[in-house]
Amino acid sequence: MNTDSIKKEYDQLSENLLKPEATSDWESFEKMSKKRKKLEAILEKQKQLEEIKKQIAENKTILSSGDDPELASLAETETPALEEQEQKLEKEKEKLIKELDEKEKVPSYKSIIIEIRAGTGGDEAALFAGDLYRMYSRYAENKGWKHAILDSHPTDLKGFKEVIFEISGSDVYSLLKNEGGVHRVQRIPETEKTGRIHTSTATVAVLAKPKPEDIKIKPEEIRIDLYRSSGPGGQNVNKRETAVRITHLPSGIVVASQSERNQAKNKENAMAILSAKLLEKKEEEEQSKISGARKTQIGSAKRAEKIRTYNFPQDRITDHRIKKSWHNIEEIMEGNMDKMTSITYNL
Repeated sequence: MNTDSIKKEYDQLSENLLKPEATSDWESFEKMSKKRKKLEAILEKQKQLEEIKKQIAENKTILSSGDDPELASLAETETPALEEQEQKLEKEKEKLIKELDEKEKVPSYKSIIIEIRAGTGGDEAALFAGDLYRMYSRYAENKGWKHAILDSHPTDLKGFKEVIFEISGSDVYSLLKNEGGVHRVQRIPETEKTGRIHTSTATVAVLAKPKPEDIKIKPEEIRIDLYRSSGPGGQNVNKRETAVRITHLPSGIVVASQSERNQAKNKENAMAILSAKLLEKKEEEEQSKISGARKTQIGSAKRAEKIRTYNFPQDRITDHRIKKSWHNIEEIMEGNMDKMTSITYNL
């Protein structure tokens, strides 16, 4: 991060903080204010550095001219101290930049697990959950990423009560980490005969898939139950007990997988989901300690927050966190999400 980019971000934050709607989300306002203060400290160091460098340059000019011996003597005495001060300020500035970079560094997770659950709206909510799954899977294909369903509960109308899938690839976490929250859709369902617009919701959770060394799960900490996988309507689709349910006894977290016909593969999928949930829990606890008295942990807040509305009649998607809208909704739902994922979220 160079000084020019810091100045540009500082000016942008200053402008955003002056907007009337900035105080509508106090938590976001505080984050922006703190960030602006840190950038301001770096810019102040840069200003001091420029003054010092200017003085050093003037002293060198005096020394090279030789016009005034008394002034040259003073310049010669001052310059070493100024150069020492310059080095000190450079180190202080670099330290502030490093601290800022370290805090904002996105973890280099190469795989994520996305959970989509139908919310309010019955069959239409399940169809919307299916549409979101299609959007993310198409986006993964466009990016050349791999994706695979780990667990799903489809409906008769080709929607999902719940679908959990893994996406792996370069920059996958940094591009999709802000998708977690409540997604709302406004449209006329195919089953609606009167033409009335319905509002339905689906929740999305984005979990980083940890490396094996990040999360250690002991065999005695889990209970594994086997059962027959079920399809739409709840009927059994397998005669053998290939579906796997794992309970993590210390935390009470329960995960399951029935997407594969192979019991071993379902167990592997369930363990992947469990590891991701335990990593999320660990990060929430660490965030809670850092935040002190905050009542709502950041992870649960993200899941409960309404982040987007997909308005089909008006051909518009609105992100409520940044007050920004995009048109051509059908194209976006086909996986062309770059215009949304490339946005910088100060969350």
